[in-house]
Amino acid sequence: MEGNSTSIVSTWQIFIKNRLALSGSILVIILFSLAILAPVIAPYDYDYIDRHHILEPPGREHLLGTDDLGRDVLSRMLYGARVSLAVGFVAVGIATIIGIVIGAIAGYYGGFLDRLNMRLVDIMLSIPGFFLILTVIAFIGPGIWNIMIIIGLTSWMGVARLVRAEFLSLKTREYVLAAKAIGASDFRIIFRHMLPNSLAPVIVSAVLGIASAVLLESGLSFLGLGVQPPYPSWGNILTQGQANIEIAWWLSVFPGLAILITVLAYNLLGEGLRDALDPRLREGR
Repeated sequence: MEGNSTSIVSTWQIFIKNRLALSGSILVIILFSLAILAPVIAPYDYDYIDRHHILEPPGREHLLGTDDLGRDVLSRMLYGARVSLAVGFVAVGIATIIGIVIGAIAGYYGGFLDRLNMRLVDIMLSIPGFFLILTVIAFIGPGIWNIMIIIGLTSWMGVARLVRAEFLSLKTREYVLAAKAIGASDFRIIFRHMLPNSLAPVIVSAVLGIASAVLLESGLSFLGLGVQPPYPSWGNILTQGQANIEIAWWLSVFPGLAILITVLAYNLLGEGLRDALDPRLREGR
């Protein structure tokens, strides 16, 4: 217990010394808070139409301007943040669970199961992910839940490889051999002894995966294959910006900045966690 406490303290000390990682975590907290509190702090409902202020630039009444239907851009972006974060967390959660299960089975049992699972990973990696998602959406249709599930089902390969590599290293450790010697079940050894000791790279991968999922959802919504109107998404706000780029610059700039800041924040947080959780980097400090 004392060793675990010391490790946690050491990890935290390394993390807070990384100013970029700390900045990223603060940005993530701010974005998460804005998304959760969107119904409270948004000045208008996301589908409220003000016919007297169509394509109005940023001003006192509409801080970030309005779109081509007279809807408040700030309110729609706050609600759009909920979509982006929901897609990120749910999609990455699905991908992480699938990757952990497949990677753990491959790394622990080895042999035929390892070869079978890794060939499945190779096949999935050989297919361009974005085009695979487009193909699936063409069959089942767009929608926020469909996007979450599809991104999760097509993004687990990196986690599977990480977990497999960790399990290949851990299964020869003394505590694993001791657990086998006393007759512990494979399920207990995998999920009680090995998995907790292999989660560090998985956590880093999950945080970085949220940034990728947000970017992917925005791209799909921009193409009209993601979140469907009237519900807002940063991607479909950008679509309106493209249609009115010459007269309504705010429809492109503000959602574009939101996507940039969100992806940057999660990347900074993920890199900071990698530096803090990697014992090899910790020893070099």
